[in-house]
Amino acid sequence: MKTKSFLETESDTQTEQTEQPASRQQPSVLDQAGGTKGIVYSALPVVAFVVANSAGGLRVAIIAALAVAVGIGVERLARKESLQPAIGGVFGVAVAAGIVWLTGSAKDYFLIGIWASLAGAVLFLLSVLVRWPLAGVIWNVATGKGNAWRADKRSRLYYDVATLVLAAVFGARFAVQQYFYATDQVGSLGFAKIAMGFPLLALALLVVAWAARSSNKRLAAIGLLPAKRA
Repeated sequence: MKTKSFLETESDTQTEQTEQPASRQQPSVLDQAGGTKGIVYSALPVVAFVVANSAGGLRVAIIAALAVAVGIGVERLARKESLQPAIGGVFGVAVAAGIVWLTGSAKDYFLIGIWASLAGAVLFLLSVLVRWPLAGVIWNVATGKGNAWRADKRSRLYYDVATLVLAAVFGARFAVQQYFYATDQVGSLGFAKIAMGFPLLALALLVVAWAARSSNKRLAAIGLLPAKRA
């Protein structure tokens, strides 16, 4: 245990304590998704549904997807991981399975995700058109930097690019999955949902991080943001 020497003042100790949290690295996008295991967990109910539907039919597929989702939720809770992903995963699969049960069509398991992708693409695109690019709004609200970025045309351009990339990701998801949905290709829908999920989103978030870093440097250079925050 470290002891404070007689030459170390109280202000020195307080400075050291306040500097330590600042030096901690923020969790990455992969960490926030639960790491590699979290990504695998999110894909397992989809895989279970597609495989079980091919092997045993619709009812078996619904039961399999729900069983896998509940099993993952219980495993997360047993490991004392965050409660939100566990509940959210089970709820999402339950809603999708409920729609399938009502419609009697296996492809409807993916219906919510397809239309959510379209809504996301439209929302991101509209935010650029109204000059409030969502990538900039969300990032700067989350980091507490306010709206200083909107006063600089170049910063807005950075966030426009990032927002358009996000719109393209969601638009591509919708276009591909809607095609498979219209042509009743359930297996291809499952593959597209997984392949176009986190991998594409991670690439888009790298562009968002680039936009934020470029904007912060620009704002610091023109005096709209303290240099230490850039």
